[in-house]
Amino acid sequence: FRLALIQLHVSAAKSDNLQRACGLVREASAKGAKVVALPECFNSPYGTKYFKEYAENIPGESTEKLSEVAKECGIYLIGGSIPEKDDGKLYNTCAVFGPDGAMLAKHRKVHLFDINIPGKIQFKESETLSPGNSLSMFDTPYCKVGLGICYDIRFAEMAQIYGQQGCQLLIYPGAFNLTTGPAHWELLQRGRAVDNQVYVATVSPARDEKSSYVAWGHSTVVNPWGEVIAKAGAEETVVYTDIDMKKLAEIRQQIPILSQKRCDLYAVEMRK
Repeated sequence: FRLALIQLHVSAAKSDNLQRACGLVREASAKGAKVVALPECFNSPYGTKYFKEYAENIPGESTEKLSEVAKECGIYLIGGSIPEKDDGKLYNTCAVFGPDGAMLAKHRKVHLFDINIPGKIQFKESETLSPGNSLSMFDTPYCKVGLGICYDIRFAEMAQIYGQQGCQLLIYPGAFNLTTGPAHWELLQRGRAVDNQVYVATVSPARDEKSSYVAWGHSTVVNPWGEVIAKAGAEETVVYTDIDMKKLAEIRQQIPILSQKRCDLYAVEMRK
């Protein structure tokens, strides 16, 4: 099946972001994409000072538009993420919609991005956001998909559990920056893909040098062999790739790590 990653240029105008995102979703569908993904914080600038101002309930304006365009195009739509407000708290949340417009999953970013690299970048999501407390998966006729948001990709246990639960594609809307992007963006994707013999896709906003937080870009797809099979630059674009389940099965057969794990010695498990 064809996967499309929309590396959207995000502005301060929410209505413009929504309009352009939906237009690019339609374009991707017209080019044969069956699963389409948007970037992290696709409807608002990324930054702790913006989350409260742009936050919405789910369902709300942004997710209703995603539901409508998913149904119109008959696709599975991973809605990047938006700042979500619920019961007095704010979350960084990805909503997923099926071809009938129904919401299939809602993933709240589990691991909040609190880092301090002296002289490079300091950022603390927990100043405004609360963490999600569950892992999120959904089924399609093509494969089962596991969801994470940005910083979630650094936590190998989460990806491993998705693999154990039968996911064959992991999708991470994310916005790495100009420090962590060149150092770890591709490396982490390849690691998660090889460790779990799954496809891994990341969807970044396009780079905007004028914004307060400058995203790395380079939305990427990695196959279960660890090869980069599609990659964007820094500009707004749509990345297309064909996900081959036969290749995934062949790789798992050739190197059967999933059946050769020593579960008598170690285990990673999901807490209910």
